[in-house]
Amino acid sequence: MRGRPSTKTPLLAGDGPLSRVPPLVAFVVVIALFAAGVVIKGMLGAVLLGVLALGLLGLLAGTWHRLTPPQRGARLLVLGVLVAVMITVLRT
Repeated sequence: MRGRPSTKTPLLAGDGPLSRVPPLVAFVVVIALFAAGVVIKGMLGAVLLGVLALGLLGLLAGTWHRLTPPQRGARLLVLGVLVAVMITVLRT
C-alpha cells in the first residue's frame, strides 16, 4: 500500500474553501460536534449531529466522482452510522 509522502499533502487536490483548513482543526471540530451531540441528547443533540451529517453528505457529494467504489461504500457506511446515532440521540 502506498502511503502519502507528507501529512501536509492534501488527500484530494483542490483549491476549495476547505483546502485552507488545517486537518487537525477539521478533526477537532468534527469530534467536538459529535461529542456535544451525543452528550447533550434530545432535539439539540440531534440537530448538532444532523449538521455533521449534512457536512459529511456535502463532502461525499463533492468527491463522489474521485472515489473508488470501496471508498464510496465506506463513506456511505459512516454516514449511515451517524444517522443511526442521530436517531438514537433524538429518541432519548
